[in-house]
Amino acid sequence: MRNLPPVTKNLLIINLICFMAALVFEQRGVDLTRVCGLHFILSSDFGIWQPVTYMFLHANFSHLFFNMFSLWMFGRIVEQAMGEKRFIIFYFVCGVGAALCQELWQLGEYFIAVQNGSYAGLPLAEIDGRWNLLDFANQSRYLLTDCIAPTIGASGACYGVLLAFGMTYPNERIMLLLPPIPLKAKYFVCGYAVIELISAFASDGNVAHFAHLGGMLFGLLLILYWRGKGRSRFEGWQTWTPRRSASPWTRLKDRFKLWFKASKTKTKNTARFSDRSADYDYNARHADDKKRKDQEEIDRILKKIKQNGYQSLTDAERRRLFEDSHR
Repeated sequence: MRNLPPVTKNLLIINLICFMAALVFEQRGVDLTRVCGLHFILSSDFGIWQPVTYMFLHANFSHLFFNMFSLWMFGRIVEQAMGEKRFIIFYFVCGVGAALCQELWQLGEYFIAVQNGSYAGLPLAEIDGRWNLLDFANQSRYLLTDCIAPTIGASGACYGVLLAFGMTYPNERIMLLLPPIPLKAKYFVCGYAVIELISAFASDGNVAHFAHLGGMLFGLLLILYWRGKGRSRFEGWQTWTPRRSASPWTRLKDRFKLWFKASKTKTKNTARFSDRSADYDYNARHADDKKRKDQEEIDRILKKIKQNGYQSLTDAERRRLFEDSHR
C-alpha cells in the first residue's frame, strides 16, 4: 500500500470501508444496498445519487476481492501513466457510464415486458384488449423492487481501467491462470469484451454484464476524446488528428488503425543490458592501455635526463615526473 499511487490507494480504502460499513448497518437492520445500490429508474427506490454510490458497495467478500484486485493490478499502472486528476475523472466516467448502460438495458427489458404482458415470469392484467403502460407501472412496482435486484459493485469502473491498460500498454504480457500462458494485453482486453458480450445475451444470472460493457464503452469514448484533443502526454497514447471532413465511422476506424499500428511497433522503456563481462573486459583493457602509456612517458623523461641532464626538462615534464614519484 505504501508504494501505491494516491487515487488507487484511496479507492481501495474507501471500498473496504464501505463494505465493512454495510456489514455493520446490516446487523442494525439497515440495508445500505436498498439506499445506495443502483435501482431500476422506474422503481420507487431509485435515487439520483445511486449511479455514483453503487460503485462502493459489494455483495460479498469475493465480489469485493476480485474487483479490488483488478483495481490494484491495473489501476496503479494506469494512474501513473495518466496522472492523478485524469485517472479519477476516468474512473468515475466509466463507473457512471456503466450505470447508464445498465439502466438502458433494464429499461429495454421493461418495455419488452409490456409488449409481452409479463415480467419476471409473472403475468400482467390485460386492460381493454391491450397492455396498458401506466397500469403496468403501477401494478409492477413490487416487481421492480423485489424481482430486479439492484446493481452494486465497482466492476464497471474496473473494466474501464482494464481497457485503459490494454490501450496504453497493448503489448504487455499478462499471465493467465487457466490456461497458464502469457497473453498480450490487447488480446486479453478484446477477449474479455467478447466474453461479456456473449454472456450478456446468453446468461440469465444476476451478473450485470451490460454494466461491464458500459464501463469499457465509456472508457473507450473518453480515451478517443482525449486523443482527438491531442492532450495525451503519457506513454503509449498517440495524438490523433481527426479528419473533420470524414464521416464519424471513418474517423473511428482511423483511430482503431492507429491503435493497432502503435501496438505493433512496441517500444520498451526498460534498459537492455548485454553481458556485463564485456564491460569488465573493456575497462580492464582501457586501464592497461593507460598504464602502459604512462610508463612509456616516464621512460622517455628518464632517458632525456640521462642524455641531457635534469636541466633539459620542461616544466610539464618536471611536474609529470614529480607526480609519478608521489604515487
